[in-house]
Amino acid sequence: MKTISEHILDIVQNSIRAKATLIEIIVEEDKKNDLYTLIIRDNGCGMDKTTLEQATGAFFTSRNTRKVGLGLALLKQNAEQCNGHLVLKSEVGKGTEVNAFFQLSNIDRPPLGDVWNSFYLCLLSEKQTEIKYRHKTENGVFEISSEEVKQALPGMPFSNKEIRNGIIELIKNNLTDIKATF
Repeated sequence: MKTISEHILDIVQNSIRAKATLIEIIVEEDKKNDLYTLIIRDNGCGMDKTTLEQATGAFFTSRNTRKVGLGLALLKQNAEQCNGHLVLKSEVGKGTEVNAFFQLSNIDRPPLGDVWNSFYLCLLSEKQTEIKYRHKTENGVFEISSEEVKQALPGMPFSNKEIRNGIIELIKNNLTDIKATF
């Protein structure tokens, strides 16, 4: 995976499969400490200790549809390539939290990518799960949630081109305003 947004989409899909009703995505850029942090937490079914220990292995998956699971393994690899690390926490019945830490200035740190499209795709495809996105830089904080969008646009079809473009522009403009690193 070449961008942070691809990692986000992959982990959010895992959270949805784990029956999460709330998924929080947090990106923090800390120039003072040269740290770029990605946190994704959910309230899904969680993992037992054995599964948690194996979850970042390149050939581990809990899915029956394929024999290889690369998402967490690739995120871990990307973080470690950038003088960072991955911390995975989970508890059965309570959910999972993925914390990936990267050196912000590292030339190999994946770019954010089109996180606006990732958020939109989640909004479009998953109606039962609340998805919250928070992005913090030294210039401010931008937050958006699927519930906020649904309340602002009651009954409107998110597949509508104008609605899609509006949501994407809202996210892009706000990330630009806080000078997020793309």
